[in-house]
Amino acid sequence: MAKIFYFFDVLAALLLFAACVSPQGLSAQRLQAYHNKDEGGYHFWLYTPAEKVDTMVLRPKEGAVKRPFHANHKGLSRSERKGEPMPLVVFLHGASLCGRNLARVRQYGTLDAIDRGRKVEAYVLAPQNPGGAWNPRKLMKLVEWASRTHDIDTTRIYVLGMSLGGYGTLDFAAAYPERIAAAMAICGGSTTKNHANLSKLPLWILHGTADRAVSVACSDAVVAAMKKAGPTPRLIYSRLKGYNHGQPARIFYMSETYRWLFSHRTTDEGRPVTSDIIINTTNIPKAYSDLHAKRPMSVHDKPQVHALGHKEAGYSPDSTESHNKKHTPR
Repeated sequence: MAKIFYFFDVLAALLLFAACVSPQGLSAQRLQAYHNKDEGGYHFWLYTPAEKVDTMVLRPKEGAVKRPFHANHKGLSRSERKGEPMPLVVFLHGASLCGRNLARVRQYGTLDAIDRGRKVEAYVLAPQNPGGAWNPRKLMKLVEWASRTHDIDTTRIYVLGMSLGGYGTLDFAAAYPERIAAAMAICGGSTTKNHANLSKLPLWILHGTADRAVSVACSDAVVAAMKKAGPTPRLIYSRLKGYNHGQPARIFYMSETYRWLFSHRTTDEGRPVTSDIIINTTNIPKAYSDLHAKRPMSVHDKPQVHALGHKEAGYSPDSTESHNKKHTPR
């Protein structure tokens, strides 16, 4: 009888484990925390999609150990890597998530959307700003590191952000328009003096007209400066009537957001903007309709030292607060 009870206990445990695994395959995906040892550099999360996580044997030496690693592991030729290179999405948070607690970066945005079931077929780089304005040079340094060490399609690098992250998105895009395939800035503004550069890439700016934290006038000013600098054939500007500062955060959870970004490459002839994907006050409220309760991705926690002073820190996300739709990202 004891053996029977033991059998059912084991069976129940296995069923419980299976129920905890997301049908989207989150267990196969990989999330890593990195602490940047460079002076003034950003700590960051790097999400690797399931398509780029594999278990292989490194063959150069006898007795090679089979272990999980990124499919673009150093030393492998491109033909030995798994599948084609994939896009990179850079997510820039707002001022409320600034600091040195990297877990906070998962409170809202692209990583949280993935936790809730949104399929994003790309690497995701999510740095944490300790305070102050986002620095385009530091951001590009992270992008270059990721491009060297992971199987990233460098013609498909995207940036999106909100509030302070919206400012960072526009400043980053203005600094490197030839390297960013498309950008989406939500409820932000810009400190750039080179507004003409913002017209060189597909750009979507969205801002609530009832925003009291960052006035819609900040985005209006960017658009006006762009038009003053010259034609703006690649710009989409959406003034979201009646929306406050927090409501547009739902855009991070919409499939349309990533379809729009991924429809662009830096190698597109003439770099036209995709204009037939709709994000407006009609479908933004439905952003969560096809998502599920939060199932946080597991964090790979084996410390490794990488180039440019980056160290894989194995940062525990246990202190991450659950998403609250009433939370107002800033």
